[in-house]
Amino acid sequence: MTEFSRRRLLALAAATPALYALPALANEERLTGDVVIGDENAPLTVIEYASLTCSHCASFHKRTWPEFKANYVDTGKVRFIMREVYFDPYGLWAGMLARCGGREAYYPMVDQILNRQAEWSRAEDVAVALKKIGRVNGLSSERMNACMTDRPFAEALIADYQNNAEADGIRSTPSFVIEGDVHTGAMGYDEFSALVERYLGS
Repeated sequence: MTEFSRRRLLALAAATPALYALPALANEERLTGDVVIGDENAPLTVIEYASLTCSHCASFHKRTWPEFKANYVDTGKVRFIMREVYFDPYGLWAGMLARCGGREAYYPMVDQILNRQAEWSRAEDVAVALKKIGRVNGLSSERMNACMTDRPFAEALIADYQNNAEADGIRSTPSFVIEGDVHTGAMGYDEFSALVERYLGS
């Protein structure tokens, strides 16, 4: 993972208003901070650090996440948090879009963004390609314009990313933090579930 200085990260935020000609709307709720999925009282919390432009992160979400979610998150064994890592403007824009629909829509949106990563990230106009995913999920152009042109929103997300990643010592994506330990790589289901079982059994 390339480490960005705060100046470089804020330059990403400064690029966001150029996405759209329309001004941002006032008084729109902005989803910041951790988005938790699973039972709050689950015996184990797993935190994933992922970039929405990272091909290895996309691989994990295609190959491992659906079965892991069904067997561990949906059953109350694991409380799961995904934290976005921003390598580039495209990943930041995708993260802002994923948060446009609110808390309940966040993980379904992330799944679609990662599953269609090769499509939108290589598009001639990435912003337009991302908006197509938003529209499929019921977001209006007005709402997406409001979210994705909001520089303070972008800066808040970048600050969250930088503070969390520094505190957890994150150097690559995907990375998984379990009880303070950092594990890296796009593990398959068998490997990842075995890792989690070690913590559940300890």
